[in-house]
Amino acid sequence: MDIEETPVLDNHLHLDPVSGRNVEAAEEFAAKGGTHLLVLNKPSWKLVETATDEAIFRECFDLTVGAVEDATEVLPGRAWPVLGVHPALISRLVEDGYGPDAARDIMQTGLDVAAEYVVDGPALAIKSGRPHYDVDEEVWAASNEVMRHAFELAADGDFAVQLHTEGGEDFEQVAAWAEERGLDRERVVKHYSGGRLQGPTKSVLADKDELLTAVEEGDPFLMETDYIDDPDRPGAVLGPKTVPRRVRWLLEEGHAAAVRTAHVETPRAVYGIDTEATLSR
Repeated sequence: MDIEETPVLDNHLHLDPVSGRNVEAAEEFAAKGGTHLLVLNKPSWKLVETATDEAIFRECFDLTVGAVEDATEVLPGRAWPVLGVHPALISRLVEDGYGPDAARDIMQTGLDVAAEYVVDGPALAIKSGRPHYDVDEEVWAASNEVMRHAFELAADGDFAVQLHTEGGEDFEQVAAWAEERGLDRERVVKHYSGGRLQGPTKSVLADKDELLTAVEEGDPFLMETDYIDDPDRPGAVLGPKTVPRRVRWLLEEGHAAAVRTAHVETPRAVYGIDTEATLSR
């Protein structure tokens, strides 16, 4: 198989219509063989200001929806927005004088708005999670409540959740929390995952070693760059060319079945999207 014969999806990438490269990054992705993008809104304070109410979340989400529309114009496939609340918001709110419970309520409001964008049309899924750095017990407990609220929303609306969390391989408890709320663990996606993961679906950072591990494990997986579109950090985390390059490499190494898993079968199972039907080169 050649890269021209398969969809190529980056499952987690940011575009910044305020101060980033925005559609230029999507063009760079497409030029190397990329076809489809899931575009995550950047944290509210990177686009607008620290979100404290529904209006700020909406402004942030609308900017991302616009960026996705522009990206779709330059892709041979299309882009979809994934909207939500970055788990680090709780720390910013606490630093600004909010208690953990008040911060939790603000973040859950943001998720309610994000879920509305999925149910009403423009967005594909929501994003939640918990801090990837050390926090005190109250902030940790409040963060887990926010994440469980995301699972409830996704179960009610029949859509997926991407998670930003700490590192590690064992997220069985998180998957169980989703299932307790009626959400299939397959529809919980751990972004920035390594090649091994217990619990949710893994979205593997496009590192060769981690991808080979994912191939060997044989479980469903997705691929991502977590490109952050920050002019002060060009190429961070990985540049937009990376997923197409890694797909080309996987095909050269004889892993066509794994490429189909990551770019056709898993996106269909997790998000209900058809990356083949939406592709026209």
